Amino acid sequence: MNNFNPPFLLRNPHIQSILNSIKLRRPIVIKRSKDMLNAATPHILDCNDGVRLQGYFSGHNPGQKDLCILIHGWMGSSESSYLLSAAGTLWDKGFDIFRLNMRDHGPTHHLNEGVFHSCRIDEVVDAVKRIQEMFPHKRLFLAGFSLGGNFALRVAARAPAAGLKLDKVIAICPVLYPPNTMHAMENGLQIYHLYFMKKWRASLRIKRKHFPHIKGLERISGYKSIGSMTDYFVKNFTDYPDLMTYLQGYAITGQALLNLKVPSTIISSNDDPIIPAKDLQNLANPDCLNIRKTQYGGHCGYLQDFRLHSWADLQLTEFLMA
Repeated sequence: MNNFNPPFLLRNPHIQSILNSIKLRRPIVIKRSKDMLNAATPHILDCNDGVRLQGYFSGHNPGQKDLCILIHGWMGSSESSYLLSAAGTLWDKGFDIFRLNMRDHGPTHHLNEGVFHSCRIDEVVDAVKRIQEMFPHKRLFLAGFSLGGNFALRVAARAPAAGLKLDKVIAICPVLYPPNTMHAMENGLQIYHLYFMKKWRASLRIKRKHFPHIKGLERISGYKSIGSMTDYFVKNFTDYPDLMTYLQGYAITGQALLNLKVPSTIISSNDDPIIPAKDLQNLANPDCLNIRKTQYGGHCGYLQDFRLHSWADLQLTEFLMA
């Protein structure tokens, strides 16, 4: 295991997971990231099949710097505290930054009629390719958190065929095997289950305001668990025949990463309450994949002191600068 040793009072996985995104931390992160935020400009990315995704580019001197694309987790956005923290840290080290919003995340519900689901990998591949083309750079990196880490690794696996020239990829606590993640959310500490249900319901309400003719969205919110909500969603708003087929459709276990060619690192915590660490053993083992498992950290936490500095941000920076 790679050592991450926070103070004793910060070793609880739930404290780590919750503090990382709590409102108390947000003003601190925004202050530390103000230069990156001041340089940010919004951009719409025209992807294949009429899909449009949106994000924010912060550039020092485009064409002269390395560019890192950052992808948030499920129900997060380009404005999530953990993403801003990483972006600000990388910016201060001289990186150009693109913070990508996935479909229906952040202020983007109006851009596409189709509803977000986690198997929409092609449009994220397209978005990364558009960013590669639009913003000159020396090297191109991709990093993601939680579901965003899962997307980042799937993009990396498809990079050669898609014409992407990724130099490195890093995933912080990526979703590994979604059926086990869903089980962990439904059967673990209920604060996570309730949090994601609340966020998803709010997202669907926004979608309905923009596309009131879409039938059935209002029924999703009536279900009492993530599993039952997702089951209804899959059968009515995706092409997948059942819940398990859908969940396995974005798993990165098994052979999903077998042909990975891009140097990639996974940072994962042994005490993650949402992503079971046992699923790491079911990943393929290509030579370019490095797995760094820590004892502590919770889910995308990695807060190393009471000033709420992120150890993961430092590891991300060191990996990309090496």
